[in-house]
Amino acid sequence: MNIVIIAGSNRKDATSTKLAEYANKYLTKQGHLVQLFDLYKQPLPFYSPDVTPEPDGAVAELQQAMLQADGVILATPEYHGSISGVLKNALDFLGQTHFNGKTVLSASSAGGPIGTSSLLQLQAIVRNLHGVNSPEWISIGYGQHSALSEASGDYEQSNPVFDRIHLALRTFIDLAERLSGEPARV
Repeated sequence: MNIVIIAGSNRKDATSTKLAEYANKYLTKQGHLVQLFDLYKQPLPFYSPDVTPEPDGAVAELQQAMLQADGVILATPEYHGSISGVLKNALDFLGQTHFNGKTVLSASSAGGPIGTSSLLQLQAIVRNLHGVNSPEWISIGYGQHSALSEASGDYEQSNPVFDRIHLALRTFIDLAERLSGEPARV
């Protein structure tokens, strides 16, 4: 499977980016082709519908990768009960042609116990872009952040945080394979 992960934080050591990096390593180890777009490292210009030059640089790279993707993971911090501005900006550069019929896994990191507001908003955006929301999502809340910082790379480790992440990733891949016609292997 060809998977695109968009890490939607503008913070250097964001937990949501660590989550995206973990998903990248986990899925790569499972044999999937994964491309991670870290919006902190690859910032995009501000989107404006009034300015429609031919996309170049990071925008063109993101759009091309999304066209080739079988599945997408969107990872965001939760700010004021919503997704990050940089992720919303990136999504504004994309459209239905980039998401139509593709499985999308939403993931968030929140300062509180859970970040469901941002996840619900991501799922609404995905529906509007004609993507297919994965039935699972990932929410890393306060007190769980250190698990990602301390992850040793042992992707089979068992604790509630990683068990939840692995379940969501397996469910996402299973649905993406079914929708793309690929044989299921999780």
